[in-house]
Amino acid sequence: MLMRTDPFRNLDRFAEQVLGTAARPAVMPMDAWREGEKFVVEFDLPGIDADSLDLDIERNVVTVRAERPSVDPNREMLANERPRGVFSRQLVLGENLDTERIEASYREGVLSLHIPVAEKAKPRKITVERSGTNGSTHKAINENEARREVINA
Repeated sequence: MLMRTDPFRNLDRFAEQVLGTAARPAVMPMDAWREGEKFVVEFDLPGIDADSLDLDIERNVVTVRAERPSVDPNREMLANERPRGVFSRQLVLGENLDTERIEASYREGVLSLHIPVAEKAKPRKITVERSGTNGSTHKAINENEARREVINA
């Protein structure tokens, strides 16, 4: 059987949930990295029902919202350390990301977002061609290896 010996533990736990600590922030923990032509963002949300997840995007701000329901009041809790209620976090995305094609999945308590890099932000090859007769220079812009435009300089 578990016994509480510190009468101020509930107050400390509440303060940690609201304010967070350096080791355990109050918001949902997140990892983010670039993987080729996309960015991947993962949020740890253990014990969250997938139906309570809500993702919204407005311009370049993604808002993630999740809810862990409160404990049944008829249940006598011996330990109650898992935070409950509504959690939310916002990400401000750069303009070089394609917010129209974000994909989201939720597996084993981890919410994953896959955000592709926008076509306009992808690197492209620019070659310089020279004309042998009149000395004028032309720039050929190669976008996606399929489309070429010739611009007179």
